[in-house]
Amino acid sequence: MRRHFVRKFVVVLALFLAAIVGLSALIGGLLFRGHEHRGPFIPIGIVLVVFAIFLIARAGRGFASPVADVMEAADRVAAGDYESRVRERGPREVQRLGRAFNEMAERLGTNEDRRRQLLADVTHELRTPLSVIQANLEALIDGLYPIDDAHLRPVLEETKVMGRLLDDLQTLSTAEAGVLTLHREPTDPRQLIDTAVQSFRAQAEEAGVRLESKGADTLPALDVDRLRIGEVLTNLISNALHHTPAGGTIVADAHEADGGIALSVSDTGTGIAQEQLPHVFDRFARAPDSPGAGLGLTIAKTLVEAHGGRIRAESGPAGTTFVFTLPVHAKD
Repeated sequence: MRRHFVRKFVVVLALFLAAIVGLSALIGGLLFRGHEHRGPFIPIGIVLVVFAIFLIARAGRGFASPVADVMEAADRVAAGDYESRVRERGPREVQRLGRAFNEMAERLGTNEDRRRQLLADVTHELRTPLSVIQANLEALIDGLYPIDDAHLRPVLEETKVMGRLLDDLQTLSTAEAGVLTLHREPTDPRQLIDTAVQSFRAQAEEAGVRLESKGADTLPALDVDRLRIGEVLTNLISNALHHTPAGGTIVADAHEADGGIALSVSDTGTGIAQEQLPHVFDRFARAPDSPGAGLGLTIAKTLVEAHGGRIRAESGPAGTTFVFTLPVHAKD
């Protein structure tokens, strides 16, 4: 196919030029009929035209060949070969075409790998609650267990686990697709911190963990969806409580940084291993003792980025800190 395209391009170009030359010769012959000086100009003109045709055909081949490479590679990508790449050559514009094609193929390959991994992860996460539900229902039907609250409640709890997982996946998919609706409004960052901390106050006291909120009361307002950012803070504080032993401390803070407002949650817990730190925001990445499905931090990162912010994690022997920065509300 590639050779056919190059050959066809060159042939069509040569025929087009030949037609122009023939027409020019015909018109020139008519105009200079009987002219005594027409003779010397004809062979010179023919040589120049042939030389021009040679140069144009060569340039056309240099343009057509890399374009044909892209066409051939596009067919392979369409057939599912996302490893296909082209050599960036030819004129500058054609090189840009090749570079854009390579970047597109790489993104398609990455998205396909993520889709397959996500499908495998979701299947794995759903298998456990479905197995529990199936085993309990079969035991109830066979009369091995009495139909009472003690044996129906585990079934209900597993359905709640599946429901939370599906809700998390829906939030994640809509946010990553850029179709998540955000109800932005001017929001006091200190109020966000205080509300999130207050909702975990009783749980922290029961666990013997000191939970504090910090931050100035005069910080600029944020331009955010307070419910979504509240989800981010809730997730971070919940994780900190799970990994902070009794006698430890968790601090939620808000302060100005990098032209926006930085909100952070720090704990004095067990910390995150350095080799795991770069992957804490990956889908289904979780510690062995984590109770969730491993989507909380992924959703937190996606929600922060949907607001135009960024989030990072820092960890060491003294504990872990998650920091995310959000833009301030622009005054009219």
